[in-house]
Amino acid sequence: MNTANKAPDFAKLRQDFPMLEKSMHGKPLIYLDSAATAQKPQVVIDTITDFYTNHYGTVHRAVYELSVYATQAYQETRQKIAEFFNAAKSHEIIFTRGTTESINMIAYSFGKAFIHPGDEVLITEMEHHSNIVPWQLLCEDRQAVLKVVPMNDRGEISLDDFAKHLSDKTKIVAVAHVANSLGTVNPIKEIAALAHRAGAKLLVDGAQSAPHMPVDVQDLDADFYVCSGHKIFGPTGIGILYGKEALLETMPPYQGGGDMIESVTFPKTTYNVLPIKFEAGTPMIAEVIALGAAIDYVKAIGLDHIERWEHELLIHATEALETIDGLRIIGTAAKKSGIISFVIEGIHPLDIGTMLDLHGVAIRTGHHCAQPTMRHFGVSATARASFAFYNNKNDIDCFLSALQKVVKVLR
Repeated sequence: MNTANKAPDFAKLRQDFPMLEKSMHGKPLIYLDSAATAQKPQVVIDTITDFYTNHYGTVHRAVYELSVYATQAYQETRQKIAEFFNAAKSHEIIFTRGTTESINMIAYSFGKAFIHPGDEVLITEMEHHSNIVPWQLLCEDRQAVLKVVPMNDRGEISLDDFAKHLSDKTKIVAVAHVANSLGTVNPIKEIAALAHRAGAKLLVDGAQSAPHMPVDVQDLDADFYVCSGHKIFGPTGIGILYGKEALLETMPPYQGGGDMIESVTFPKTTYNVLPIKFEAGTPMIAEVIALGAAIDYVKAIGLDHIERWEHELLIHATEALETIDGLRIIGTAAKKSGIISFVIEGIHPLDIGTMLDLHGVAIRTGHHCAQPTMRHFGVSATARASFAFYNNKNDIDCFLSALQKVVKVLR
């Protein structure tokens, strides 16, 4: 993993994000919802504008100058992403619309190729709905069985328990690298070893890990790794799917259309090579190119530095929140990323979020597309603060001060 050696000036980097200079309800914006979507640095915004203003053309399908430029920039981003995640080959990177589409694509395509009646799919209790529902649909379609590994009351998965849920019928395991509702960091390398020992493949939902820690897909030994561009400080509408070449070669296309074909006749169509086989139609050209700018930006900072700084913020915020009477943190795993979900006795999370908004503080409230997790902890919703490297301790102190005022009003 390529990371910068010199510790960055995070206070200076914050100035790269124009949205962080804005106000909300007349108060300086304190943005603590990066787990939902990250703000964009000016270089990403400028890249989109420059492409549409000065270079716009389609990819793959023409020989004129604009198309050649777009195609080159598009493919350069694929190479950047392959290096970012240490994929063995750039054609192991497939562009999708986001983590959700990536998981749905794998469920459909891998399922069509490898899942038969009586086979098993294994997930965990802490998964996002996007890593639950596609597997339910697959199991219903293929008469397979969905099995779920429970978590403990800290929001952790026991590897011994995980191993007990594996069998020779398990064909694929799908697990979050970082749980979006709890912040739990799961032991992916150990899970991969267990899955592979049982003869199963592993999909890693990296939506909450890719922006916040170094990820080496070969070291993790993930068969599939998926994430969303908008959480890595890039545009919405663009996602990343990494898959091992040998697996992708054996899987059928997810969609049919332009570009993904080699030859079309009415009796039979043959398909293009990787990665184009899985990228039907005109792709998200501007979004891909802007994602390349975001990847360059993050690599220049260094994900090791980002991970350390966000851990400092997590500790600072956790200690601050624990001083509030009646506050309960949901998810207290020994290893966590920069996400804190909490409830306060006698106050609904929606009311907390609504009142904090009036103080200029943006957090998330609700079930966070993780209703089974909420049920495990006996709550219908939580308030969630989540951090990125552009946050600082003053953001957390302002958040705590506003939350204390909100508690006084609502109690």
